[in-house]
Amino acid sequence: MGVYRLLGVALLVMVLGACNAPGNGVSAAGERQYLRDVERWRAQRLASLRAPEGWLSYTGSGRLKAGAYRVGSATTNDIVLPGGPADLGFLQVSNDGKASIDINTRAQARMNGQPLQQAELVPGVAHVNEASRVQVGASEFYLVRTGNILGWRFRDPQSPRRLAFSGIEHFPVDLKWNVRARWNPFPKPKQAVLLTSIGTPLPALVPGEAVFEVGGRSYHLQPVLDEAAPESQRLFFLLSDRTSGRETYGGARYLYASLPSNGVLQLDFNRAENPPCALTPHVVCPIAPAINRLDLAVTAGEKFQYLAQ
Repeated sequence: MGVYRLLGVALLVMVLGACNAPGNGVSAAGERQYLRDVERWRAQRLASLRAPEGWLSYTGSGRLKAGAYRVGSATTNDIVLPGGPADLGFLQVSNDGKASIDINTRAQARMNGQPLQQAELVPGVAHVNEASRVQVGASEFYLVRTGNILGWRFRDPQSPRRLAFSGIEHFPVDLKWNVRARWNPFPKPKQAVLLTSIGTPLPALVPGEAVFEVGGRSYHLQPVLDEAAPESQRLFFLLSDRTSGRETYGGARYLYASLPSNGVLQLDFNRAENPPCALTPHVVCPIAPAINRLDLAVTAGEKFQYLAQ
């Protein structure tokens, strides 16, 4: 029995050694805690997606040019909303991009909780300003600007996509994808231009480069900071890899990381997530730049699946 027990202990040591082979130096207790942390992150992520104001609540969108538009859910309107009153109102967009709306009183629309009859609509610009939102019940109609493109959005907490959402498929959690990277800061953040999912340019700041190894090969990724919020306490990586367009979303996967400490950065690919435009066709998001296209299959994080319309 002593020999078998020794063999069992040796086998357990080998298994734990294999789990920690990438050099994370994680104990069995540490591994269990890490798995709990990833599961907690997944639960928080799903809770945010299931929230009434989450990405899954978007049900309508479109582009706008200068002109006059009748807005409402009736099919006779110029802008046909997927819900709300048949006749919401009359939208006017000027040549200089300014917009105003006259509300049909029967629509009982509100803005900032107050009854609305007429208002200027300020388009939302990501990380710059919030949009003026026309509220009809729990739904919202508003304008957005992405680069030089003006568009409209409609959000409905009763979105079929949100109500039918059952979760996101993931790769199995694997410690080897919780990678320590060397952080190489640039003397000064570089100016860069990302492209969005609709091809518009998006200015960004690149503060440095993360260099890491997988399977004996070296790879690098460059994060971006929001130009409007360079004081952000985390780095934002937009990446693609050999799973992109197959098992994961083709445009990009998003990965957030805490700021580096002593020249070291932790890249936890088990927390790589789908961008918003993988969850709904009614939003715009930046895609991975060419420099962040990894010649590597990152079999970690969220997978991509088509969701109910």
